[in-house]
Amino acid sequence: MAVGLLDLLNEKTIRLDGEAADWPESIRLAGALLVDIGAVFPSYVDAMVRVVKELGPYMVVAPGIALAHGRPEDGVKRMCMSLVRLASPVEFGSEANDPVDLVFAFGAVDKEAHLQALKELATFLQKEEAVSALRQCDSVEKAVQLIKEYSQEVQGGSQGRKSSG
Repeated sequence: MAVGLLDLLNEKTIRLDGEAADWPESIRLAGALLVDIGAVFPSYVDAMVRVVKELGPYMVVAPGIALAHGRPEDGVKRMCMSLVRLASPVEFGSEANDPVDLVFAFGAVDKEAHLQALKELATFLQKEEAVSALRQCDSVEKAVQLIKEYSQEVQGGSQGRKSSG
């Protein structure tokens, strides 16, 4: 069974208004959530930072949004994802998409298991109203609820909705 976005992003893997002085610290904040749940080794967090240093800010995938990751062999124990919404945006060096205030981190155990979750994340991030709402959530619970609503939309379309007429 495919693992979706809602299986990965929850109260333990989302942090709002994180404080980071720079992009490496922002990645470390997101990575720490994955270490805390036992999904990655600390070496994986170091690898995510190293990838940006070596390859540049290609992980800044949209205006204000970074998707940090490393390779499975860098220390992933199980598929995982986290989100840190920063209190103050940081610069990654991406002319097109800086500054970044939403930092997602994910770990994959192979090249395929995470594809459903990434597809759902991409769909979520393409919805301007969803991203705007995420930036304005005043609690982690509301952020989880927002992700749940959009995940259900992606997975089932209108299957779970009943008309009131």
